[in-house]
Amino acid sequence: QVQLVESGGGLVQPGGSLRLSCAASGGTFTSYSMGWFRQAPGKERELIAGILWSGGATYYADSAKGRFTISRDNAKRTVSLQMNNLNAEDTAVYYCAASPFGPPNGKYYYWGQGTQVTVSS
Repeated sequence: QVQLVESGGGLVQPGGSLRLSCAASGGTFTSYSMGWFRQAPGKERELIAGILWSGGATYYADSAKGRFTISRDNAKRTVSLQMNNLNAEDTAVYYCAASPFGPPNGKYYYWGQGTQVTVSS
């Protein structure tokens, strides 16, 4: 079973950038599709980006397209989310998640503890 730990959250000004990272331990990393979710106060958790276990396909929510980029480094067992041109609506707790051989926009089964991203001037 895979364990996930996120890092890289923090406070950023509107228009700024932030890079989130997720380190995986346990399990076979290349067997897992990886995703980034977020949950804002009072809202449901939503999938914003996913990458296939093979790295051959990605998924982005409409809110992330053109601004966010998901990538994975199988040698380092990490998945990253580069976020650019951030705005206040991106403020949320961001979660890394894993899905064994699932599609990048499918159901995820393993979760990290989350990292807070706050976009404010």
